[in-house]
Amino acid sequence: MDTKKNILDSAFKLFYHQGYNATGINQIIDEAGVSKPSLYQHFKSKEDLLIKYLEAAFNQTIYNFRFAASKKSGAKEKISAVFEYLAEYANSKEFNGCQFLNIAGEIPVENNGVYDVIRQQKNETRALFREILKSDSPGEDEIQRTESLADSIYLLFDGATMACKIFGSSWPAIEAHKSALKLL
Repeated sequence: MDTKKNILDSAFKLFYHQGYNATGINQIIDEAGVSKPSLYQHFKSKEDLLIKYLEAAFNQTIYNFRFAASKKSGAKEKISAVFEYLAEYANSKEFNGCQFLNIAGEIPVENNGVYDVIRQQKNETRALFREILKSDSPGEDEIQRTESLADSIYLLFDGATMACKIFGSSWPAIEAHKSALKLL
């Protein structure tokens, strides 16, 4: 068994479902079935573990968004696929909102290490929508309009993600999807 992976998997589950501040190091140790020295051998601090959790969540979420989009062709269909992925995930028992927005609500903005990873994920999601829209864009003169449109779609998506958590339902993703399609 990979101890580091086991610790990270345990932290992933606990941070996502309970939050960072409500999860103690001892709980992570118990969940992972490791000793405190073993945890600190792999992670310098709880904050270091949080950053690794966010990095793992970043890789997983971006992969899921890109995978959903890759199944379709054309900008409208690709963007629909990403919103449909969100709606489907929001209906699952595992859904607890956006890992990054959840953590942003708990951690002071001055914590640059944590916010760097959060911004990276948000910027990568924005970049995905830009890439999708640029694939259908007729020329260079459309770049600024495409970037603005992509940012609007990103804001709809991120807002829908948080609203899905608040309402415990996929209807915000469905409505945001409809709004995004109207923008296209």
